[in-house]
Amino acid sequence: MELFGFNPGDVLSFLLTLFRISVILFLLPFFGGNSIPNPIKAALTLVLAMAVWPQLSFPGSLMPANGIGIALMIIGELILGLILGLLVRFLFAAVQFGGQIIGFQMGFAMVNVVDPITGTSNTATAHFMYMCTMLTFLVLNGHLQLLSALGQSFQYVPPGGLLLTPRMATNMLQYSNIVFTLAIKIAAPVMAALFLVDLALALISRAAPQMHVLTLGFPLKIAVGFFFIGFIFTIMNNYVGDFIQQFGPISTNILKALAPPAPPAL
Repeated sequence: MELFGFNPGDVLSFLLTLFRISVILFLLPFFGGNSIPNPIKAALTLVLAMAVWPQLSFPGSLMPANGIGIALMIIGELILGLILGLLVRFLFAAVQFGGQIIGFQMGFAMVNVVDPITGTSNTATAHFMYMCTMLTFLVLNGHLQLLSALGQSFQYVPPGGLLLTPRMATNMLQYSNIVFTLAIKIAAPVMAALFLVDLALALISRAAPQMHVLTLGFPLKIAVGFFFIGFIFTIMNNYVGDFIQQFGPISTNILKALAPPAPPAL
């Protein structure tokens, strides 16, 4: 029976599409940030669902017929959104980690600010580099890569068909090393420069013990640190661009690892 000209199967298909987009979109960085009001996110979800439903949708027959099936589907969608969001947060975690190292070397370890997006307390340098990385990510169309990964999830992972496989865990662990490697790459120039400043101050203190090296060292390290941070942004732009280029193949591999096995050919 059709209600107001709509086939019940089409209605269930749209609901499955809307649920997939809403859960994942609210868990992705930038789209699901606390700085965006919930009515705006709800409107974006509804418009996006209506836009992609004619091309990317699930058949209505995949809607679970009982409460247990619906609960399992909800859990699977939440896990899928968390995994896709975690892939992107590796980049921002690496930048924040590098900013924490730089802030510690510059003497900003006791100057913390609360990030309104994540709700965590970071040093001023970590928060500043995080915001610059977010802007660079948006300028280089990183948000479009997030929407592309969301669209690919319709192809590989049906509702309630998500499987946590060892292949997925291995890929996530291998990809998580970006948090440490990229953080060291970002902080290395400033660390090297500040090490030379500390070495020079140590030599000065040996040659002229009457000088107040601590009084001279704090403003000097801050000035040198900010000077070299200015050079880091060009390097970070390249790192963010490489990350966006690699995000597509990596998200595809993760989604393939989450997909249920294909039925055997008869």
